[in-house]
Amino acid sequence: MAEWSWVVYTVLEVLIAVTCCLGNVLVVCAVCIGIRDFLHEPTFCFLVSLAVADLLVGVAAVPLAVLLDGWVSLTPDLCLLLSCVVLVLTQASVLSLLAIAVDRYLRLHTPLRYKALATQKHTWIAVSLCWTLSCLLGFTPLFGWNNSSSKAPGSTNSSSLSSPPCNFLSVISLPFMVYFNFLGCVMAPLLVMTLLYTRIFWSLQGRLKESCAQAQASLLREKRLACSLALVLILFAVCWIPLHLMNCLLLFQGPQAVTQETLYAGILLSHANSAVNPVVYAYRIPKIQQAYNQIWRHVLGNINSLNGDKQVCRPRTSSQANHTETCASRERS
Repeated sequence: MAEWSWVVYTVLEVLIAVTCCLGNVLVVCAVCIGIRDFLHEPTFCFLVSLAVADLLVGVAAVPLAVLLDGWVSLTPDLCLLLSCVVLVLTQASVLSLLAIAVDRYLRLHTPLRYKALATQKHTWIAVSLCWTLSCLLGFTPLFGWNNSSSKAPGSTNSSSLSSPPCNFLSVISLPFMVYFNFLGCVMAPLLVMTLLYTRIFWSLQGRLKESCAQAQASLLREKRLACSLALVLILFAVCWIPLHLMNCLLLFQGPQAVTQETLYAGILLSHANSAVNPVVYAYRIPKIQQAYNQIWRHVLGNINSLNGDKQVCRPRTSSQANHTETCASRERS
């Protein structure tokens, strides 16, 4: 049963990885090429940051999740380093979502200061800070808060002869995952984002009642975009919190509290979040939807032009063949 569950888990992980790569590459191309003029808007820069994090989930996190399931033998230090990469990408997604929420809040509540603050230079500095802080928080276990540091000195000598199978929870401490990563790095930003979006919707609702018809059109667009971004946040919480709750059960009740199949389901759900986001952008954000359509029209146009060139070449080759046949028949006669 365990082998079949691992096979199903691996196949689903491969499908999720492919979907993550294709979907998020399309998002990055849509924003950077299709709607390049909107890159000066901070929200779309942070969306690109989030899409890059989701893309790296498909490129790095999913393959590492499969490998770090006890199927490869690595030194404890290398196993710990690779495990931290997964934490860095998760934290980058959280901080990108937080930056989007802060940006929408400042845009609505401090419109005069927002124009001075939301320059392209400041925006990319904020993106760089998000990724730098993600690396610092994600690589925290390397500085000592891990299971390797709690082992007895004699165990390191025996492990140097033959590297043990690498498993995520064999090197990453459960107290770190619960107290630091879940409560401090995930739940705290989620609570802040919930408060920010609550204030945003409350303010938009009040302004819609008091504004004129011309101003309502702009406010409705703002509300639609805020709803779409809030939906991305809700999907992140729905996909990631179950896995963190499983870590809590493992910490407080022991390994028997969560079966391997349930843990696989939680990991798949967390990775699926990175594959779902491009679909949300396509259906909920008109500018990205418009960029998707431009890209597909460009691709289909190139395909049609190639097919047209082939169709033009075929009659020429057939006529040349007929000409050679007639010449050959004349020579025979």
